[in-house]
Amino acid sequence: MNGESKTLDVMIMGKSYRVTCAPDEEKDLLAAVDFVDKRMSEIREGGRTMAIERLAVMTALNIAHELLSSKSGKGVASAEIKRKISLMRNTIAEALADTQDSLF
Repeated sequence: MNGESKTLDVMIMGKSYRVTCAPDEEKDLLAAVDFVDKRMSEIREGGRTMAIERLAVMTALNIAHELLSSKSGKGVASAEIKRKISLMRNTIAEALADTQDSLF
């Protein structure tokens, strides 16, 4: 990142979140948002009704489990997987921060 950042408004589970990313990472961030939104919807459809925070944590745990299970070779995830994990962490952290801010 060369110091520039782009602010995007994204939707996860029908709720709007404002996130920032490098201009060259916008496509990947939007893909991560779409992935997380779909996974959260799948988890919500598959079981009990949960608060959005609990749903986000359950989704993150499921995604992390899948990624850790797919590690290659000596247990070191590829650079691409690490980058996607980082994008997902940032998206989840910002979503949870926005949710907490709206509660107080």
